[in-house]
Amino acid sequence: MTERIIRFEDVEIATQAFGSPTHEPILLIMGAMASMLWWPEEFCQTLADHKFYVIRYDNRDTGRSTIYKPGEPPYTMDDMAEDAIRVLDGYGIASTNLIGMSLGGTIAQIAALSHPERIKTLTLISTTPMGIDTRALPHTVDAYMAHAATGETVDWTDNAQIIEFLVKDTQMIAGVAHPYDERRARAFVERDVRRARSFVSATNHFMLKGGQALKGKLGELAAPLLVIHGTADPIYPVEHGELLARTVKAAKLVRLEGGGHEIHSNDWEEIVSAIDAHLR
Repeated sequence: MTERIIRFEDVEIATQAFGSPTHEPILLIMGAMASMLWWPEEFCQTLADHKFYVIRYDNRDTGRSTIYKPGEPPYTMDDMAEDAIRVLDGYGIASTNLIGMSLGGTIAQIAALSHPERIKTLTLISTTPMGIDTRALPHTVDAYMAHAATGETVDWTDNAQIIEFLVKDTQMIAGVAHPYDERRARAFVERDVRRARSFVSATNHFMLKGGQALKGKLGELAAPLLVIHGTADPIYPVEHGELLARTVKAAKLVRLEGGGHEIHSNDWEEIVSAIDAHLR
């Protein structure tokens, strides 16, 4: 496994691949402020062991990909969906199985609707339907919103403060089914922050818009859809996943009992099994 940079126009996207390129491809898109490391290496390798060719990558403003001045992102979620297609081009992949989580799920929906010929199947984890009215659904829980508000007091140029905020964040997004391992979370966050070109740029993700041209189009999704959602997700309560599955014909819904807004190692077997069945 080596890092590979995909370059186009003035953009660099850092990627990594697992498994054999002769196997069925999977492209992973992660969520807001999260580098590709949030798709754990062991999780990617588990998918590869099921004879898939797995590619993960850093979204713009995360990890080793192109970064921009904080507060002034010159791109949209539509551009990030095009980034996914450019990664496929860089690997010479005509069409893929696309998996997106959280904000990555929104980007994946845009990519699948904009480029149906490039997407074989779509899997959406811990995300919300794009382009339809979700105001009647439960919103992010108050406890997480209170935590998020403290982000305004963080000096995002100070790695020590960033790490403390993000470690707390991993605790706040955790589900109730499994014990929270703070030491493991801290080691991971420290690695992610050290690896970033400039972590403060990741805050640009909270200013992004996109998908307006696809409003109301989700029901027209051509790719077979699998929805995976934790029943204790504090960011997008499970009703968001349920609405996703109702909106797209023949979509499948897998509920992770007690799962949070995370890909917990104790849930990998259930998640990978569901993905494997969906893709085959």
